[in-house]
Amino acid sequence: MSDMTQEAELARSFERRRKIRTTITYILLGLWALIVLFPFYWMILTSIKGYGAYNAEYVPKLYTTAPTLENYKEAFTAVPLARYFMNTVIFTAVTTALMLVVIVLAAFAFSRLDFPGKDLLFTAFLSLMMIPNELVVITNFVTITDLGLRNTFTGLILPSVTSVFYIYLLKENFDQIPDELYKAAKVDGTSDFKYLTHVMIPICRPTIVTVVLLKIIECWNSYVWPRLITDNQLYFLVSNGIQEIRENGFGRENVPAMMAAVVVISVPLIVLFLIFRKKIMEGVSRGGTKG
Repeated sequence: MSDMTQEAELARSFERRRKIRTTITYILLGLWALIVLFPFYWMILTSIKGYGAYNAEYVPKLYTTAPTLENYKEAFTAVPLARYFMNTVIFTAVTTALMLVVIVLAAFAFSRLDFPGKDLLFTAFLSLMMIPNELVVITNFVTITDLGLRNTFTGLILPSVTSVFYIYLLKENFDQIPDELYKAAKVDGTSDFKYLTHVMIPICRPTIVTVVLLKIIECWNSYVWPRLITDNQLYFLVSNGIQEIRENGFGRENVPAMMAAVVVISVPLIVLFLIFRKKIMEGVSRGGTKG
C-alpha cells in the first residue's frame, strides 16, 4: 500500500512540475509576443493620432481618446502614394514570376540532369553567395546604366530575377525525391518538363510557396536598388515613397502621417504572412530535412 501511495505522490509531484514549467513557458512566450507586437501597435496607434495631439504629448501615451483617419487621407494626397503602390505591385509580381521560372529550371537541371562539369559549375555557383551585396549592386548599376535601362521597369526587375540561395534551397528539395520516380517516368516516355511540372513541383509545393512569399517580401521592402537606379517619380516604389514623404511631403514633424503611410504599405505583407504562415513553416522544415 505504501508503494502505491509513494507512486501516486511521485505522479502528483511530476504533474505539478509539468504545470509549473508549462505556466512559465506561456508567460515567457506571452512577454515575447508583447515585445514583438508592440512596434506594430505603436505604429497603428500613432497613425490614428491627430497631428496636434501627437505633438502635445511630452510623454508618449499608449492610447488616444480622439482617433482620426485624417493621416491616411494625407498619406495619399501629399505624395502620389497610390502610384508608388501600383508600381510596387507590378515590380513585385513580374520579378517574382520571372525568378520562379529561373530558379525552378535551374534547380531541376542541377538536381536531375547529367551534363559535364555539373558539380564544378554548381560549386562555382554557390561561391557567388560569398560576394558582398555592395559589389553586386555596383556591378549591376554599371551594367544597367550602360544598357540605358535606368528609370525603367526593366532596369528595376532584371537584377532580381534570380537567387543562388533559392536555387540551392529548391535543389535540396528536388534531391529528396527518389531517383526511381524519375527513371520510371523516363521509361514511360515522360519528358523532363512534364516530369518537373507533374511530379517535382507538386511534391515540393510548400517550399516553392515559401520561396515565392520570401521573394515578395524582399521585393516589397526593396529600397537600395530602386533608390539607386531611379530618380523619376514615375518609377518610385513604396519604399522610395516613404523617404519622399519624410523629406518632401510632410516634413520631419508630421510623424502620424508617416506612420499612416507605413501602415498602408505593411498591411499586404502582414495579410500574406497570416494566410500562408503554415506553408512557410512547412517549406522551411522541408528545406532542412533529408530523406
